[in-house]
Amino acid sequence: MTFKMTWALVAEHADEWTGDSYRQATMILKERVDAAVSASGMNAEAQAHWRETFLGPLRESLFTEGRSAVEAGRDWSKAAGPLLVALTPTS
Repeated sequence: MTFKMTWALVAEHADEWTGDSYRQATMILKERVDAAVSASGMNAEAQAHWRETFLGPLRESLFTEGRSAVEAGRDWSKAAGPLLVALTPTS
């Protein structure tokens, strides 16, 4: 099932992606949010902490909770700190 993933990193970045692979969705989210975090001016230690505390848990939830919701035909969203991710079934 195809779904649309949207995300917002408060005051920094918003983006979207559409596809049918949850594994690819988690990779796209990591790549694009990592790029925004890397460009944010945070030092390396703060970036690592941010990825572990906010991005990592959201990627796991997307793959489990988000996948279950979309496969049942429901929207899903979750936030961790300043990062919000939402999935919407498209077909």
